[in-house]
Amino acid sequence: MQGKLTKLLSLAALLFCTALGAAQAEAPKSQFAEANGVRLHYLTAGKGDPIILMHGYAETSHMWLPLIAELSKDHLVIAPDLRGFGKSGLPAGPYTKSVMAQDVHALAVSLGIKSAKIVGHDIGLMVAYAYAAQYPKEVSKIALMDAFLPGVGNWKDVWLLRDLWHFHFYGETPLALVKGRERTYFEHFWNDFAADKTKSLSEADRKFYANEYAQEGRMRAGFEVFRAFEKDAVDFAGYAKTPLTMPMLVLTGEKASGEFLIQQARLVDSNVEGVVIKNSGHWLMEEATAQVVPKLVQFLK
Repeated sequence: MQGKLTKLLSLAALLFCTALGAAQAEAPKSQFAEANGVRLHYLTAGKGDPIILMHGYAETSHMWLPLIAELSKDHLVIAPDLRGFGKSGLPAGPYTKSVMAQDVHALAVSLGIKSAKIVGHDIGLMVAYAYAAQYPKEVSKIALMDAFLPGVGNWKDVWLLRDLWHFHFYGETPLALVKGRERTYFEHFWNDFAADKTKSLSEADRKFYANEYAQEGRMRAGFEVFRAFEKDAVDFAGYAKTPLTMPMLVLTGEKASGEFLIQQARLVDSNVEGVVIKNSGHWLMEEATAQVVPKLVQFLK
């Protein structure tokens, strides 16, 4: 009797461990691919319906690790470093969001992806919108996270805000000023755009990103992203003339974009769900992980 009980307990333990292992997500792999003439680095994990995640400024694909861990249990997840960022190639230009979206689309095509759900934060949401606008039949769902859409509605109310001076901070003099002081420059974003800077990016992440952006050419690429806003505005105004119809989730920080991005989204898509994350600033993935990740996982099912 004792022997049978021992065998049953061992079998139960084995089944439990097997189930636990199946439920746990695999660690993302680091890969490279040629896409639209640019060598793109990307993280990938999981199997199933594809989801593409697009990072924002002052971060890289690294920002998505907590979300990749959840989504990759049921989906193929692709998180590229956009052109000029992270470990991706450094073309001289252009850095319009339409061209950056074409890069990501070319990556998707190279991976055999014919349709995807897409997510973007900050600059990444602009790239995600440009992707959906250019390839609407290849996007089944889209999520935009805290920033704004150039060229849509009262976009200049944000673009010209004095506190957002960095939108106009580019060129040789700004590059010289921040060289060797990359972390000091980014601390402004990580601290001042958070509802509570103690709940913003971790010390480890700050060191990681400061080092990434200190690499040759990375700050210049980031500045070029802002220089391109006026061209983005022209592109987006054109895209907005043909509203999207796929489900769109808009997540914003109560202490950041608030209702502004949600209002913009309703001008470019007929099927919008807007959620303002309470007590959060701009850094939604870091400041409000427990609220944001489940919401995205549910929406992207």
